Amino acid sequence: MNLKQFLLVALLALFPFFLAAQKLSSTEKKLVRTVEQNNTEALEFLEKVVNINSGTLNKAGVEEVGMVFKEAFDAINFNTSWIPMPTEMNRAGHLFAETSGTSGKKILIIGHLDTVFEEDSPFQTFEKLNDSIAHAPGGNDMKGGDVIALYALKALHENGLLNDAQIIVAYTGDEESTGKPLSFSRKDLIEAAKRSDIALGFETSTGFNYATVARRGASGWKVEVKGKRAHSSGVFSERTGAGAIFEMSRILHEFYEQVRGEEFLTFNPGVLLGGTFVDFDAAKSSGTAFGKSNVVAQTAAVSGGLRFISEEQKENARNKMRTIVANNLPHTSATISFTDSYPAMQPTEGNKELLTQLNQVSLALKQGEVLGYDPGKRGAADTSFVANYVACLDGLGTMGTGAHTPQETVNLKTFEALTKRTAVLIYRLINQ
Repeated sequence: MNLKQFLLVALLALFPFFLAAQKLSSTEKKLVRTVEQNNTEALEFLEKVVNINSGTLNKAGVEEVGMVFKEAFDAINFNTSWIPMPTEMNRAGHLFAETSGTSGKKILIIGHLDTVFEEDSPFQTFEKLNDSIAHAPGGNDMKGGDVIALYALKALHENGLLNDAQIIVAYTGDEESTGKPLSFSRKDLIEAAKRSDIALGFETSTGFNYATVARRGASGWKVEVKGKRAHSSGVFSERTGAGAIFEMSRILHEFYEQVRGEEFLTFNPGVLLGGTFVDFDAAKSSGTAFGKSNVVAQTAAVSGGLRFISEEQKENARNKMRTIVANNLPHTSATISFTDSYPAMQPTEGNKELLTQLNQVSLALKQGEVLGYDPGKRGAADTSFVANYVACLDGLGTMGTGAHTPQETVNLKTFEALTKRTAVLIYRLINQ
């Protein structure tokens, strides 16, 4: 038998298994019916948690939402705990819920309780626009995803399918603005990943037929420039030099020309101040500047963000930025500092295999093919913190539009279908 014949025989042997994956078993059909029966309740639960403000800095609100979910997980026999953060971190804490078993893949489910809408936001309440769409602060990002995961697990529980499964649910309370240090605020999430085989993230979906196998990481950077304060008549002279604002302009221009261009690498200056005196509050990302047109600027500061697909890409970009910052104009000096936030979630083979399994589930449900979404169009998320430990799939949450804006919506018509997809996927994983 030659190689071509061998491969043909092997493919024919696997074909029945492929066909089986494209069909729902009798148990899965029953699971789907349970999701259908619970969908009205799920949407009512979504409205309830959306109407509780849980802006990241509203610690009481974040914990209140956490307690609503805690009660729901208690009701389906999960062991739940609220993990508070230290007072000085100014973050509420995280909700963890867990079942202990030995069957199949050990799964970590990731969501977050907080939103970008703080207590002073005018956008506070769930409002149905029609049968399909509702305005919902944080409903898309990402209370909808939290509810999808909950009601998929509820359907599994009601069918007695979680009895020997290990599933850890981790709903963080500070995803939109992570508590520092990260070594503490993400410690419990990482420890949960080390006890798991797979992580499923329920951040907002990028489309009904997409899922996320890769996300870019996020890092902060800040440049501070000093110049020689002098009368503007002397600017450019050997004695006075260029001043801080010209030096800052040079740096930013060279960032644009020399660092820009790599696939998946982006960087953005978010706030810029310059003049005789600058007062910048990093915590609030705001400040004031004073200067006059007849005085050479003495100081300038800029704060920005950097997005990357790997640690190597991040470090290469940082080294280029350091070299540019060190090449100063006359009578100026500059420093650059970096802060780590989210690591990258790279497109590993394990992640791609999870996408294949999700695609099989979707086809079995007659929901169409599911493709991997372009990582260059996705922001960072908590899944990235565990990507070095387990295979990951993200973007499994609800559909909607306008996340992080007062026009944020959640799509109510796709909610049931996405919950079915999640329930069947988890069922297959815990039975592998």
